[in-house]
Amino acid sequence: MEREQVEIPGEGLHRPGTVIRYGHYGRPVLAFPSEAGRAWDYENNGMVDAIRWLIDDGRIKLYAVDSFDQLSWSHNELPTEERARRHGAYEAWIHNHVVPTIDHDSPGHRSIITTGCSMGGYHAVNFALKRPDIFGVGISLSGNFDPSSWHSWGELGEATYFANPTAYVANMHGEHLQWVRDHANIVLVVGQGAFEVSPTRSLPGAHLMAQVLAEKSIPHELDVWGFDSAHDWPWWRKQIAHHLPRFC
Repeated sequence: MEREQVEIPGEGLHRPGTVIRYGHYGRPVLAFPSEAGRAWDYENNGMVDAIRWLIDDGRIKLYAVDSFDQLSWSHNELPTEERARRHGAYEAWIHNHVVPTIDHDSPGHRSIITTGCSMGGYHAVNFALKRPDIFGVGISLSGNFDPSSWHSWGELGEATYFANPTAYVANMHGEHLQWVRDHANIVLVVGQGAFEVSPTRSLPGAHLMAQVLAEKSIPHELDVWGFDSAHDWPWWRKQIAHHLPRFC
């Protein structure tokens, strides 16, 4: 399996961000780590091995990226609106630097699949709903999609609204809504076991996101696993191996 690690400048992020590419050919998959994680967390926690056969068979090229949650959503000392503004710098880094890197490395590819675990699942779905023409499939494993519920304080404004899929999707209408319907494909996977309800609220968060998507007729699936399925890497390895193959 080919593996290459690169550092990509990140304006407004205080340091370059790391991207690790696995594979030689196939549909690009952009993988976000869990909260405040680094690009190598995906490999170190067995996620790469879980889908290695797709990489070795040339069905996917996997791009694992850093999060910068410690500067934004995980920086609880900051008011929520400021955290959301800082998150905007991360979105800009993905769009302005990571996506062109993928496009150059995988010319002529189909749209990018996004995936992530825990807060990485939020990132995967948020990008896929904002730009489904770029990120055609978003697969969340144990995500929660309402940043206004994450240790929130202070007055909420535009930055928080446009970083909150449960809010901006609920207000989609007209041509833009139809455009999202035509391009998006969202998969929400969550267990009912340890830490999926408290403190992460991933289980109710997945149900809420699915309800919002259903009300707008946006293509999606809600896959709820059993009471043994915990908010942890061993289950996320099983879940990504189960869902990813049908998209590549």
